[in-house]
Amino acid sequence: MTGERKHGLPAVARADARLLILGSLPGEASLREQRYYAHPRNGFWSLLGSVVGEPLASLDYEQRLERLVERRVALWDVIDSARRSGSLDQSMREVEPRDLAAFVATLPDLRAVGFNGAAAARLGRRALDPGTLRLIDLPSSSPAHTLPLATKAERWSVLASALVD
Repeated sequence: MTGERKHGLPAVARADARLLILGSLPGEASLREQRYYAHPRNGFWSLLGSVVGEPLASLDYEQRLERLVERRVALWDVIDSARRSGSLDQSMREVEPRDLAAFVATLPDLRAVGFNGAAAARLGRRALDPGTLRLIDLPSSSPAHTLPLATKAERWSVLASALVD
């Protein structure tokens, strides 16, 4: 069974973004709530909070998004839509990618792109020019990726360099 067609969320970005975080396609909890990384066990907001030096996970969702754009961080996904049962990337079929090159062209200050997980990295790297941007593969923030959160945080910490003047 290929599941129903799922559509991603709109980008969270301001034109002066220096860092873009790309996931694959939001999971069931995120799509239901229309919020990025809504599953309570997903470590995304804690991981990104450690990168920007703010407790993002303790803020309400709208405040999180405001802080991201203030810190010059953009957020989106590499997949526009796909058929999927459940939330796992391995279950995706009939994947329709986003036009990442066109989106990145609207972000003239962009320095780096972080890929949240293997699926995002695999698809995102195909669409972006590594000669103009620093492309960074990150361990997935999903609870399905069982690496300890502290280890994930250490690997995510490299993103901070994109935000420094």
